[in-house]
Amino acid sequence: MTKHEQILQYIQSLDIGNKISVRQIAKALSVSEGTAYRAIKDAENQGLVSTIERVGTIRIEKKQKDNFEKLTFAEVVNIVDGQVLGGRDGLYKTLSKFVIGAMKAEAMMRYVEAGNLLIVGNRNEVHKLALQEGAAVLITGGFDTSDEVKKLADEIALPIISTTYDTFTVATMINRAIYDQLIKKEIILVDDIYIKLEDTYFLKTTDLVEKWFYLNHETSHSRYPVVDENMRIQGMVTSKDIMGVDKTLEIDKVMTKSPISVIGQTSVASAAHLMVWEGIEQLPVVDNYKKLIGVISRQDVLKALQMNQRQPHVGETIEDLVTSGFQDASTNNKICYRCEVTPQMTNQLGTISYGVFTTIVTEAGSRALRTQKKGDLVVENITLYFIKPVQIESLIDIVPRILEIGRKFGKVDVEIFHEGTIVGKALLMAQIIDR
Repeated sequence: MTKHEQILQYIQSLDIGNKISVRQIAKALSVSEGTAYRAIKDAENQGLVSTIERVGTIRIEKKQKDNFEKLTFAEVVNIVDGQVLGGRDGLYKTLSKFVIGAMKAEAMMRYVEAGNLLIVGNRNEVHKLALQEGAAVLITGGFDTSDEVKKLADEIALPIISTTYDTFTVATMINRAIYDQLIKKEIILVDDIYIKLEDTYFLKTTDLVEKWFYLNHETSHSRYPVVDENMRIQGMVTSKDIMGVDKTLEIDKVMTKSPISVIGQTSVASAAHLMVWEGIEQLPVVDNYKKLIGVISRQDVLKALQMNQRQPHVGETIEDLVTSGFQDASTNNKICYRCEVTPQMTNQLGTISYGVFTTIVTEAGSRALRTQKKGDLVVENITLYFIKPVQIESLIDIVPRILEIGRKFGKVDVEIFHEGTIVGKALLMAQIIDR
């Protein structure tokens, strides 16, 4: 185990809420401060710790996918550039909802519950009442609070935070952060679907080719990852590699070396693109140190993509915003979609943005291909021609025309019209993943 891995393991063993520092880690594990710093940054990326200005780095609970929309008070401090006035030991806790205090204290307390975050101004009596109810407090306008309130916050380990922003700005910032978390929650990662190591068959570099035949007979699989003595991925071996080969040869002599692999944080969409582009049926899944943790197959990816299409979407992305306005205006002779250019779809000049134009072309081309071929699509190449700017509130017609379609690919010409005049043109090529 490397020093980096030892530090991460040590951090994971710490209790939630523990404060850590580079110097403390370096001293405890007898490593350099540089190594400790890099490991702490890695732990932060993995969601094991959170670093807050003027407070330090604390061990937090790693978020599960079903708890993604909840923020910790430590994250709130970073979102609003806040200063922690008291209750530092409770920064790792999560908030269930936030409440804006804009009424008399007695009325306000009806809405405040344990686990809430009360956003309020310089009202010391309200700060105290909220803490007694089990809610943390965020003071807007850069105001302070009384020493009595700070002492109470420390005693019950509930943060009281101050920020220079006004109440409306703070509420908007927190709402945006929760919204972004919801969008992240919708993205399926390899971590969510891969087959774990204990359910995976693999070979070692020192194994003989005859071991492949044994596993093939037992499992009917034809592809296996190959690892070294430290479980680091070294290659992949398939039926093509061992065809006509002496069974007494070692696997590392016949395997395909330096295989393409993915990590748990790779999106399933990216994995699908890799598989189609490279013609791969199975990908090894590795951790940050290239150690094998499982595998993902084309069937796993297809199932996940199909399942995602049936899920109700909570957070709306720019793509959702653009494509939700699509109306089918097709006739017997041609496929046609109609869409209005809304304010969110424009650039600073008030004309349709390049990114939105690309989204429109991709969606129209994909829909056209799906009328002829069932399956999931991976866009391989788009060539765009911007002929005329399209202004805000313009009604545009998008006309995709299939030029060529095969078993595994399709080519579509897309033309965009405004008031009968062509304003844009594109050529789209896509790979088709059969279901």
